[in-house]
Amino acid sequence: MPSRSRVAAVTEPAGSAVDAAAEAQSDEHDVEHAHDAHEHDHHNSATGLGLGPWVLVVPMVLALVLRNRIGWFDNGDVRLWSTLFVSVCVQALPFLVLGVVLSGLIGVFVSPEIVQRFVPKRALFAVPAAGVAGMALPGCECGSVPIAGRLVGAGTPPAAALTFLLAAPAINPVVLVSTAVAFPGDGRLVFARFAASFLAAVAVGSWWARRSGTSLLDSLRHEHEHTGGRWERFVDIASRDLVHAGGYLVVGALAAATLQLVVPRSILDSVAENELLSILMFAALAVILSICSEADAFVAAGLPQFSLTSRLVFLVVGPVIDLKLVAMHAGVFGRRFAMVFGPVTLAVAVASAVLVGQVLL
Repeated sequence: MPSRSRVAAVTEPAGSAVDAAAEAQSDEHDVEHAHDAHEHDHHNSATGLGLGPWVLVVPMVLALVLRNRIGWFDNGDVRLWSTLFVSVCVQALPFLVLGVVLSGLIGVFVSPEIVQRFVPKRALFAVPAAGVAGMALPGCECGSVPIAGRLVGAGTPPAAALTFLLAAPAINPVVLVSTAVAFPGDGRLVFARFAASFLAAVAVGSWWARRSGTSLLDSLRHEHEHTGGRWERFVDIASRDLVHAGGYLVVGALAAATLQLVVPRSILDSVAENELLSILMFAALAVILSICSEADAFVAAGLPQFSLTSRLVFLVVGPVIDLKLVAMHAGVFGRRFAMVFGPVTLAVAVASAVLVGQVLL
């Protein structure tokens, strides 16, 4: 009869193998469950918009239904505030929708390889060429970041990809037309926005081209590739961009209307009379509000007491650097890149807008 120690020695490996097999089966089940959950979440994100739109739609519907039953809607200040808010949203919404649709079409039909064909390999010529390519591809800043990341991954010079990232949302035809509509009869501002934005994009791209080494791009991450047909991918991209950009438009319209109504006119006038304070205020608003480039001109037009140069700062800074873009830069290129790229882009954009504003406006 074998001793208890020998039985233990024989059964212990068998028990370990059974435990290992059970643990492996459990891990496999967890992985499959997580994969199914991921697929379920991705399916929901591709076929629905989640709770985002309802957060805005339900309060607006309730406000319309109950507007005659709530006394404070009859207040003159409230009516003025609502008029300012609605006017900004209504004027900007068509351009926002057009920009989102074009951005979705570009995301589906225009691959980074197509852009790469028109970008020279030498950084000296690639930077301005990428700026021109950005002008030809209308889209918002949310779509330009992943495209720039894919360009870098495909072998495009990083300086050219970053120039495209800055130029595409700032000088495309949709943005320029929306600016012309927001500022009717003032073509100088439209040309000034184009010139200052293009100058800022090329300046930042040239600065990056002269850097030694590309260590800040070592942590480059690729965005999730959308599956399914082209129509499904278009609906996925366009719907998410519309929800995000629409939310920022509402925030910007709220800010513009509230500034006009809540802040005393004397304070606004005193800030408007000080050009330096106006420039700093609009640069801060551009970063904080994070409004889509197709709609920001209408927010700037809602503050007419400020100089054109200070509002030009708002129009140049917003499309190239704001809070949502900092988060996207960190997600695609890494945190170290965002910490360096963000402050440099902000400083160059402000300087470019002030310089062009002093010359053209």
